[in-house]
Amino acid sequence: MRLTLFFLSLLLLVPVEARHPAVRRRSRARAFIELQCQTTLYPDLCIRYLSCHVANLSTTPSHQRLAQIALKVALDRAESTKAYVTEVAKQLELKKAKHYQEIRDCLDQINDGVAQLSNCIKETEMIKEDGVSSDFPWHASNVKTWMSAALTDANMCIYGFSGRAIPGKTKAVIKAKVLNLEQMTSVSLALFNRFAARYKSSSSTHDQP
Repeated sequence: MRLTLFFLSLLLLVPVEARHPAVRRRSRARAFIELQCQTTLYPDLCIRYLSCHVANLSTTPSHQRLAQIALKVALDRAESTKAYVTEVAKQLELKKAKHYQEIRDCLDQINDGVAQLSNCIKETEMIKEDGVSSDFPWHASNVKTWMSAALTDANMCIYGFSGRAIPGKTKAVIKAKVLNLEQMTSVSLALFNRFAARYKSSSSTHDQP
């Protein structure tokens, strides 16, 4: 009995991470995400959305993988916002509401943002993760251009109907959703820029004789 208690006491002294490697891997991945998110304008938002992906990762993500995850989260936010604004636009169109056009313009901008973010994801998947690619500057330029365009679309949607005759609650919900999208897109751009800088630095090292 004493021997059993002795071994149990030893087990309790061993950190959870040591007894469960998967927990240790998640802890490292979360720590990595928290560190990278501090380089963005919205670290709390970044950590909240990206940390939920840690449980699905067996290893700490690379900078490229983290940028891709952030982009997919941004696209998810864009599609969710699109679905809500589409429903609002349908209701206003049926009522022949005078502020329908403002919502329609906002929806067009969100649709453009969805297309831009989708293009970004496809483009990042063309970048070699573990090697030097001569066409990296071209891919990186495309991603940055499309993400910047998506940010502009979100910004125009937010301020495009500011102060106009749109029901207060509807306007507040749309602005909250689009602001969330704008911030997550900003996070994605920051993380991609960080990845691009590291990739460029790595490429320069490989090019040295």
